Amino acid sequence: MEIKVLGTGCVKCKTLEKHTREAVAETGISAEIEKVEDIYKIMALGVMQTPALVINQKVVLSGRLPSVAEIKEMLIKNQ
Repeated sequence: MEIKVLGTGCVKCKTLEKHTREAVAETGISAEIEKVEDIYKIMALGVMQTPALVINQKVVLSGRLPSVAEIKEMLIKNQ
């Protein structure tokens, strides 16, 4: 599974990365997590609000900070 955490480095963006890593560890899913901070790369993915989460090339969340439990659900749904 390929996961991208999109955000320019704000507190919410850093927290999303932390929550995502926790969710991956708790579910035991094999995933590669990449943090994308380049605003042009973020915009190229069609994201206008951060933080955002991309799973397997699909934007699954944008503009808010989900809980670890929510991220786990997204990971399982998008496996």
